[in-house]
Amino acid sequence: MQNYPLGARSAALLRQTIMPPTVFVVSDGTGITAETFAHSILSQFNMKFKLLRVPFVDSPDKAYEAAQRINAAGETQGSRPIVFTTLVDSVSNSIVKGANALVLDMFQTFVEPLEIELNIKSSHEIGRGHKDADSDEYRGRIAAINYSLEHDDGQSNRNLADADVILVGVSRSGKTPTSLYLAMQYGVKAANYPLIPDDFERGKLPSGLAPFRDKLFGLSIDPQRLSQIRNERRPGSKYAAIENCRYEVNEAEQMMRRNGIKWLSSTHKSIEEIATTVLQEIKIERATY
Repeated sequence: MQNYPLGARSAALLRQTIMPPTVFVVSDGTGITAETFAHSILSQFNMKFKLLRVPFVDSPDKAYEAAQRINAAGETQGSRPIVFTTLVDSVSNSIVKGANALVLDMFQTFVEPLEIELNIKSSHEIGRGHKDADSDEYRGRIAAINYSLEHDDGQSNRNLADADVILVGVSRSGKTPTSLYLAMQYGVKAANYPLIPDDFERGKLPSGLAPFRDKLFGLSIDPQRLSQIRNERRPGSKYAAIENCRYEVNEAEQMMRRNGIKWLSSTHKSIEEIATTVLQEIKIERATY
């Protein structure tokens, strides 16, 4: 055992056993946006956090419950929790701010300076960011999700002309989650097609894609990582063998180069990063809020 002085040894043991800081995301809506923001901020710190989302805090009573929960967590862990809040109602917000915690008020941080800059008061309406179920944008996202599900994994050639983008690549390179993320977050109609050994033997893209080459975007992946992913699904199979993965990835990349298809490796990229790159390449205009 390493020879620490008594005090330093106790501190080292404490650091090994201490609970990760508890982080609350308190919102009067779903809290999804606030949680994404909180995750982006916390990822800058090389440590683990216990993140708890507290959604639909849309009354003072619920705010008191949230504050009590925050205080209880602080007593349990022996340190102040961290709270990200996006509460619009000033009374509820004050109640949560009264908790024994580091409270980071995202609305006060961003909305108040914008009110001053724009010389206009914001609506302060609870859940305004999610009241879009009857909007054209919302209906467009639902249509895009249905489209992406219908055109997942090359299931259908119908209405490919309506696609905003068609993702191609070997099986398990990330096409399906990227397609659904694009549809759910941005209303992008994304089809996806696997490139398979039959395509490599013919040396041609799947026949149904030929008229839509300008819509194609490719995903590739490191063969070693591909083998690991496929082994989780079909362990010990030829499909998952490293030699086969190397062959498929190499052939797919050559095919994309021959056909002038832009592509990227998904190996070390998140779905969000892949989707952002795709959006940049297909140049779809974002919605106006």
